[in-house]
Amino acid sequence: MSASDVSASTTIAAPAATIFAIVADPRQHARIDGSGTVQGAVDGPERLELGSTFGMKMKIGAPYRTKNKVVEYEPDRLISWRHIGTHRWRYELEPVDGGTKVTETWDLSHCNGVTKWALGAMGYPKRHQKGIEQTLVKLKAAAEADAVS
Repeated sequence: MSASDVSASTTIAAPAATIFAIVADPRQHARIDGSGTVQGAVDGPERLELGSTFGMKMKIGAPYRTKNKVVEYEPDRLISWRHIGTHRWRYELEPVDGGTKVTETWDLSHCNGVTKWALGAMGYPKRHQKGIEQTLVKLKAAAEADAVS
């Protein structure tokens, strides 16, 4: 089984700048993580930009740490990062009636066939789909709360 990109979208009743402020701040990633794996930021800037690196405390069974690098960046529109693997976590924001459409993607377009196969065999697409859907629920709640405060 070869893995393919996994994504989901939602509309959030908040400006793109409010949403982007959350996803571009690694200290807030645990606040919105729907997978239960992100435990908190270890290091990095308060606001990410292209080329920024940041470390995260993670836990899948046992605790571990990742070092990530921002590889795509357009303020209030797009941010993605990767760690040692070539897959990316991407957030795309698009203004729409009623707020901002947010699409989160686990992007495998930069992975070779062997990596895609291995990630698929380990069940990551199904696991990440659930995590992304729950992250968007939490991001929506956080951004809408931040927009009114």
